[in-house]
Amino acid sequence: MGSKHFDYYIFIDYSEIFLGYLIIKKETIKEFIPKISKFSHYRELKHKEAYIHSIKKIIEKNNVLSYPVKTKIRKTIDTPEIYADILDFLKTHSNCLIFISVDNNQYHNFERLVKIIDGESTKVVRESELRKDTFEHRISLVLDTLLNIERLKYKRI
Repeated sequence: MGSKHFDYYIFIDYSEIFLGYLIIKKETIKEFIPKISKFSHYRELKHKEAYIHSIKKIIEKNNVLSYPVKTKIRKTIDTPEIYADILDFLKTHSNCLIFISVDNNQYHNFERLVKIIDGESTKVVRESELRKDTFEHRISLVLDTLLNIERLKYKRI
């Protein structure tokens, strides 16, 4: 997105009562993209339950979560923990260019928070601004899917 080449990409999203993030290093994206080709946006699907069932198998088969990707999913009540992790990451990687995609509902507050820590080398965009079929959009679908899997697991309990 844009002409800048970022060192890290961070995606923050939520699904009802869960909030999560995914962090990936630029060098691993080319290897990661083929492993996530089957991911789709959950809301646009007709057969949601079948998708979740099959995507769990793909996650296991392709070892998506064992990749050099950092993810964390918590209940929204633990939002400060998620934000603290991201801000700590920004602080320890202050010499890197970082791209952050944030859920539209949390964009303004998170953008203000990032500007306090590091407004120069970090670009914060709304999730809705991600262009379809870009690698940024495809990676955001991974987090969206993981959040929906967690949400559905929680509803069944």
